[in-house]
Amino acid sequence: MDVLMLGRCSHEFSWPRRAADGHYYQVCLLCAVEYKYDWKTMRRIERVNRAEGEPSTTTRRSRSHAKKPTWVPRARRLKLETPVRYRVKNLGGWFDGIIENLSQSGVLFEGPQQLPDNTLVEMVFEMPEEISGQKNSSVLCQGRIIRAKEGRDTTESGTLAASILDYKFLHQSEI
Repeated sequence: MDVLMLGRCSHEFSWPRRAADGHYYQVCLLCAVEYKYDWKTMRRIERVNRAEGEPSTTTRRSRSHAKKPTWVPRARRLKLETPVRYRVKNLGGWFDGIIENLSQSGVLFEGPQQLPDNTLVEMVFEMPEEISGQKNSSVLCQGRIIRAKEGRDTTESGTLAASILDYKFLHQSEI
């Protein structure tokens, strides 16, 4: 509330979303301002200014009966080598791994613990500034393992691909 009173927001952006018209946008989780987002450059382009009475992108729904494309291009990957902590959702201890790449749809990482497909996982890592708009932004990410490949050394380690279902920013007191 203090942020709104001062008229300045430090902006914590949501994961980029796709509007009904096919364009991407991000919403600040603190002040709800919307920005157009370009996945090719991984940057916010401009603030979305709504005319009075015009619906927000976040509430607009469209039921199109148009035929959906059968081929969808692969999401752009942001190559990283950043630490990640992961575990089966709400269970046990955390495992340390390394993120290889991150995209709008998911994360690819290596770790010491192999997990079966469709396992719900929790991951904690630093969201890149290109996506969050802030430096040193740790997030708790909910995901689902969609692919697993065994490591070379042992049957326990491996590379995991997880689709991102949701995430929230963690503040210093939560880390």
